[in-house]
Amino acid sequence: MPVVLRPEIAALDPYRQGRAAPADAFKLSSNESPFPTLPAVLDAVAASELPRYPDGSAAGLRVRLAERFGVTVDEVHVGAGSVSILHQLAQATSGPGDEILYAWRSFEAYPGIVTVSGATSVTVPNLPDGSHDLPAMAAAVTDRTRLILVCTPNNPTSAVVTAEAFEAFMDSVPDTVLVVLDEAYREFVTDPDAVEGIPLLERYPNLVVLRTFSKAYGLAGLRVGYAIGPSYVLDAARATAIALSVTEPAQRAALAALDHEAEYAAQVAELTARRDEIRDALRAQGWNIPEPQGNFVWLPTGQHTAAAAQLLEEHGIVARVFAPEGIRVTVGEAESVAPLIGAAEKVVRTL
Repeated sequence: MPVVLRPEIAALDPYRQGRAAPADAFKLSSNESPFPTLPAVLDAVAASELPRYPDGSAAGLRVRLAERFGVTVDEVHVGAGSVSILHQLAQATSGPGDEILYAWRSFEAYPGIVTVSGATSVTVPNLPDGSHDLPAMAAAVTDRTRLILVCTPNNPTSAVVTAEAFEAFMDSVPDTVLVVLDEAYREFVTDPDAVEGIPLLERYPNLVVLRTFSKAYGLAGLRVGYAIGPSYVLDAARATAIALSVTEPAQRAALAALDHEAEYAAQVAELTARRDEIRDALRAQGWNIPEPQGNFVWLPTGQHTAAAAQLLEEHGIVARVFAPEGIRVTVGEAESVAPLIGAAEKVVRTL
């Protein structure tokens, strides 16, 4: 007889990362940075004491982040990527019989995180512009709701939540429900009306903000992210964490990255300018795309998604496909723009 597994876990598809690209194509499927790692970060990683376990509390990095954001060290939690902290917060707040609420489509890991916690997913469709329908999400809160996930810029649509809409939403959510503002792409936001979560933490005691070093800082290969929020909530997340999961090379790299913010800011500025260039070219072709605020754009290809993805690949663009809804394309190397725009034009002309 086979080993007995939880049926909901046995039926759960594992998270699948963006597809690799052949040597003659651009991998624009994982929202990774196209820039080489800074030499100072490589030096920091090389200095790691690999025979030794890392500092399990990531104290040095937490102190640095606390100083940067004007919070206490206990109000900062570091994890092996922000997605690991999402798992921890789901387990800390929710179990069988509870509900976790989020917009859809949003980050593809959310449904699996909910299932693993034992809770039930409650989803609310995005608005036509790809953004969250926060009034509908507020209306979907029940006495079983324990956790709400708000993703801005939303992955994969790249649309933001405005500060005005988010504050109205928070004012309508019970204080007993934890709200996680997932800001993995916050550094790429140029819309002045977009929400920024960290300044709102004092006003909303049931709010936790997530950030990561994977995207703007180009440390995706080291897996390090962080949360800022109430210390007792983050203590609960720490209690569920896998011990020693944030490696010493990751901690050293993140500290070195914080020493070189100006260089990363220049990279982000280059990518946001390229993103806007891509947006303008796509709209000139007739695409009705959401206003992009992450380091990616969303192509709402609908029933033509599979065929559109094939056309992109024929032009050397490997993107993230979400059939039958659309395609997420990372803003990558400058050399990737022309083939992307050429492929997008062919999609419009033929499909």
